[in-house]
Amino acid sequence: MASSTTASQEELKDAKVPLGWRDRCSALLIPLNVCRREKSYLPWECEDQKHAYEKCVCVAHSLYVRRMKALSKAKFAAQEEQ
Repeated sequence: MASSTTASQEELKDAKVPLGWRDRCSALLIPLNVCRREKSYLPWECEDQKHAYEKCVCVAHSLYVRRMKALSKAKFAAQEEQ
């Protein structure tokens, strides 16, 4: 595994995770999907895995927004210098 929340390409391929879902939280998605299949997608059965995955996605999104704001500020500062 590449990190605690990112699965390797082989793991993702073996788990048949679609390309659109291969992000920094992919290592948490694999056990969630396994649990969902084993429990027939009953929403109350895989709550712990689901909450861990959703928290990771939320943190990843907030980091993305922070990076985009910093990039926007840098572009604005570069325009002001010209």
